[in-house]
Amino acid sequence: MDQSKIDALRAQPVTPQMHLIEGLSVPASDGGTMDILSPIDGQVLTQVARGTAHDMNAAIASARAAFDDGRWANQPPAARKKILMKWADLIEANALELAVLGVRDNGTEISMAIKAEPGSAAGTIRYYAEALDKIYGEIAATPSDVLGLIHKEPVGVVGAIIPWNFPMMIGAWKLGPALAMGNSVVLKPSETASLSLIRMAELALEAGLPAGVLNVVTGEGAVVGETLGLSMDVDVLVFTGSGATGRRLMEYAARSNMKRVYLELGGKSPNIVFADAPNLDEAAKVAAFGIFRNSGQVCVAGSRLLVEASIHDEFVAAVAKVTLGMRVGDPLSLDTHLGAINSETQLKQNLGFVETAQAEGGEIMTGGARILAETGGYYMAPTIVTNVKADATLAQKEVFGPVLGVTSFDTDDEAIRLANSTVYRLAGAAWTSNLSRAHKMVRAVRTGVMHINTYGGADGTVPLGGVGQSGNGSDKSLHAIDKYINVKTAWIKL
Repeated sequence: MDQSKIDALRAQPVTPQMHLIEGLSVPASDGGTMDILSPIDGQVLTQVARGTAHDMNAAIASARAAFDDGRWANQPPAARKKILMKWADLIEANALELAVLGVRDNGTEISMAIKAEPGSAAGTIRYYAEALDKIYGEIAATPSDVLGLIHKEPVGVVGAIIPWNFPMMIGAWKLGPALAMGNSVVLKPSETASLSLIRMAELALEAGLPAGVLNVVTGEGAVVGETLGLSMDVDVLVFTGSGATGRRLMEYAARSNMKRVYLELGGKSPNIVFADAPNLDEAAKVAAFGIFRNSGQVCVAGSRLLVEASIHDEFVAAVAKVTLGMRVGDPLSLDTHLGAINSETQLKQNLGFVETAQAEGGEIMTGGARILAETGGYYMAPTIVTNVKADATLAQKEVFGPVLGVTSFDTDDEAIRLANSTVYRLAGAAWTSNLSRAHKMVRAVRTGVMHINTYGGADGTVPLGGVGQSGNGSDKSLHAIDKYINVKTAWIKL
């Protein structure tokens, strides 16, 4: 990447953004707008439409009409594939513009954003475009006088609510399989990260996606999100975010049309390091970046470091050394390792967790405070807290910030017990040279994803999904398609 190109894009004003409904940019029905503050400097970056229930209902009606008349669902698979492929190409062609726009909106460091946002989104859409004409129905094993056919059909209208940490990446995880299977989608971005998703949707129209197949409504979750959840015309609701919101969405489904709800919720993922780890220096580096990349604003972040007692002091010191070498600052600088916290509200929440950790006996080894306040932006020093007890708040609650809690253990069984001691079941890791121990950890630690001798990096070929209070259903891989299809049996007497 070229820093001068990044700086040139940073200097461009961002025009106020509106909803995208039936292929048109439209303002809120009451003219309302919301200021978008950039976490880089705390200044107003632009405005977006403050959606109303009327706006969301208009978007849902557009998506329903688009599905019912078959303008997308009835297109041959090859035609849908061609359009999705062109969309992926356009995202790649505009990758730097999209990445810079997203960073100005949510604060992710540009070196990560360029790969994790437009790079990942384009790859995901291309993956499902390639898959859509390879998803076959089935012929059942039946008596000779009966033909049993199993058809796979689109569900209809999908409501997708997207978080602020990786809006394009996570948005593509929902949009790719949903659109590939012929559904229409209503997208509700986060209030603090709408801009790149709006632009990405505009590129879909440019690629040839019919108007109404993808609609975007911005605004507050309590208004437009609730309207989406309660709609009788939405068939499936997909969401990535907090457990509290996930519960509300399930309640909305029960109060309306019993729509299917798929949730990817919080994580408190254990990163278990045994004394026989194949490379402790590498494990320390990966452990640091496994929690602190994107300033800890990652659902699968390794936020609990469980270290075998015999190497505890040495290993934690190595993690601290890596951490102290991380440069926190302007996320649009290529020299920055860690960018900004998404919002002032999130920053205050992070600092509150640190205060609670100290009150409960935790010891601050690095960080623990706001930094770079003179910029007006929202920055926090990467923080390591040692002596964190299993029942401490820091061990039980998701921070979603750059805060690592460290706990020691003595035996394999204790490590497993600690790993499974929270309500979250999203991800985890174990570092060991013992093959039997590695397989034991994979089986015993109850998570949707378990890493061995690494942390992160699982690509789109494998599913990501939580169990327990980390959610249900899967994003990524061919398994994600199951959320967006109905299975219909045809029983034919011959």
